[in-house]
Amino acid sequence: MVQAHEDVDDLVRLRRQLHQHPELRFMERQTAAVLADRLAPIARVRSGVAGTGLVAEIEGRASGPSVLLRADMDAYPVQDAKEVAWASGNAGVCHACGHDVHMTVVHGVAARLAADPPARGSVTVLFQPAEEIPFGEDSGAAAVLADDALRGRRFDAVLGLHCWPDLPVGAVGVDRVTAMAAKDAFRVEVLGRAAHAATPALGRDAILGLAGIITLLHAGVARSRNPHELVAFNIGTIVGGASQSQVAERAEATGTLRTHDEATRARLKQVIERIARQQAAALDLGLRFTWANEMPPVRNAASLVALAHAELPGLVEVADLTAPPLTTDDFALLGALGPSLYVKLGVTGERGGAPLHSGAFDVDERCIGVGVTALERLTRAVLAGRLAEPGAAEPAGAAGADEPGGAARGDRAAAEAVRA
Repeated sequence: MVQAHEDVDDLVRLRRQLHQHPELRFMERQTAAVLADRLAPIARVRSGVAGTGLVAEIEGRASGPSVLLRADMDAYPVQDAKEVAWASGNAGVCHACGHDVHMTVVHGVAARLAADPPARGSVTVLFQPAEEIPFGEDSGAAAVLADDALRGRRFDAVLGLHCWPDLPVGAVGVDRVTAMAAKDAFRVEVLGRAAHAATPALGRDAILGLAGIITLLHAGVARSRNPHELVAFNIGTIVGGASQSQVAERAEATGTLRTHDEATRARLKQVIERIARQQAAALDLGLRFTWANEMPPVRNAASLVALAHAELPGLVEVADLTAPPLTTDDFALLGALGPSLYVKLGVTGERGGAPLHSGAFDVDERCIGVGVTALERLTRAVLAGRLAEPGAAEPAGAAGADEPGGAARGDRAAAEAVRA
C-alpha cells in the first residue's frame, strides 16, 4: 500500500530540486541553505553543524521524551545517467544513494510535527553532511558528534531510514537486529625499486607484487571464512607505475572488508594484513599497510523494532527483514546518542530499478509519502511513551527467541491508502 497526502506534491518538488543540485561531502552549502529556508518558519534552526550540517529543534506542548531524526545530505561522485528533467546539473556528482529522498522525508516529518505539535516531548532533526567516506577521510557522523550542537546529549530514540531498491514502493523494511554491516577500509602500498623494463632484474616490480597480493587476498578471505559467516571483500582502486617502459617503483590498492560478527571481523583483518605482508616479503618488496574508516555495524534496538511492528502495519507494508545486508552507514555512530532504529524504505516501482551507487539509480517518488508516514508514526509513538518491551512479541514468521519483534496493529483510519 502507498500513502496519499496533500503535502506530497510539495515534497516531490523538494526532492527534485535537491536531486538536480547535488553536492559532495562537506560541500553541501546550497543543500543546507534550501533546507534552512524551509525549516526557519517552523523550527529553531542551527546552521554550520559539522561545517555544512543543520539541526532543527521542534518542541511539544509539554516536556517528555526526546527523538533524534537523521538524514544524510551528501551526493555520490558518479555521473547521473538518468534522462529526466531533474537530472543532476553537476557533472560527475549525483544523488545515487537516495540522500535526496532521505532529506525530503525527514523534512516532511518535521513539517508535520511543527504543524501539529506532539502533546509532550521534543524532536531534534539532524541533516548530516558527509556520510559517503572515501578512504582515510572523516565521517560526517563523527564530526556531528564532536559538534556543540549534539555533544553530550542523549535521546530516547534515534531514527533514520535508507532507500532500499530491493523493496517495492509502499514497503518499509525492518531488520531484526543488524541493519548495516561493519566496514573496515584498508590501503596496501607496495614499495619496489625502479629500473628500465629491459633490465627487470635490477628492479623490484611493485605492480607485480600488488597483483599477487590482490589475487591472494581474494582467495585467502574466501578460504578463511565459514559458509555461515556473512562477509564481503572488495578491492576498489589500483594505482601504480609511471611508464610502460619502467619497472614500477610503487603501487597501491584500497579496499574494504564488511562483516557482521566481531570474531569474524577480527580474524579476517589478521588474514588480510598477514597475506599482504608475506607476499611482499616473498618478492623482496616493502609494504605499508593501513586500516582506516573502521565503522561498527548499525544495530537496531529491540524495543524500537518491536515498536515498528506494533505501529506501522495498516499504515504501510512492513517487511520483516531476516537477512542482514553488507552495506554500511555511519548512522552506526549515532547509536552513541541513544537506542536507534534504521529502517529500509522501498523505492522500486513496477519497472524495476538500478542499484545504489549507480548513476542510473532512481526512485518511485510515491516512496516519499510512505517514508514520511512511517517516521512520523514512529516519532509520535516514542513521544507518547509507547515503546514496546523487548521480546514482548515477534513479527509474523519470526524464528528464534532472541529475535525482537512486535504484535501487528495499526490505525488504518489514520491515513488514506492507495494501491501501487
